[in-house]
Amino acid sequence: MTRGIEHAGITVPDIDQATDFFQKAFGAEICYDVLTPDQSSQKGVKAEHHLGLPEGAEIYHIRLLRLGNSSNIELFQIGKAEQTEPVQLPGYGLTHLALYVDDIGSATEKFQTAGGCLLSEPFPLPGVESGPRNVTVYGQAPWGMLLELISYPDGVDYPEDSRKRWTPGE
Repeated sequence: MTRGIEHAGITVPDIDQATDFFQKAFGAEICYDVLTPDQSSQKGVKAEHHLGLPEGAEIYHIRLLRLGNSSNIELFQIGKAEQTEPVQLPGYGLTHLALYVDDIGSATEKFQTAGGCLLSEPFPLPGVESGPRNVTVYGQAPWGMLLELISYPDGVDYPEDSRKRWTPGE
């Protein structure tokens, strides 16, 4: 039986910069480094096979962060591989990480102070998620990854026979 999402893996250009961003913007805490730059990098045929790395790529640093009462974030710093732009909403695959916040004003301020860039002002959630104080906003981390800040303190008008969504803190 699946219990839930344990972590999201994010490749970043600089783990220390990304850690600083997640700490300042969201209060993330470092759990531990799985692999430090002092250790031998993960590379070679086994790493390429096990992790889907392109030939010659090396993982230099892996760090696990804890984000409040939710899943963890695993940061990767990879070298000797062609770096690509972060996937945005129209791209296939994982496109963004959504973080529930209690106070959208405070959260957006911290997000921007930490180096993030909002794509717009917070806007009302649509449809069954709408409510007087239910809002969301998308922004980009300093390295371009898309993040969503979401808050629905007025609840969700669940359709009959639907499954209630998990919300941090419930």
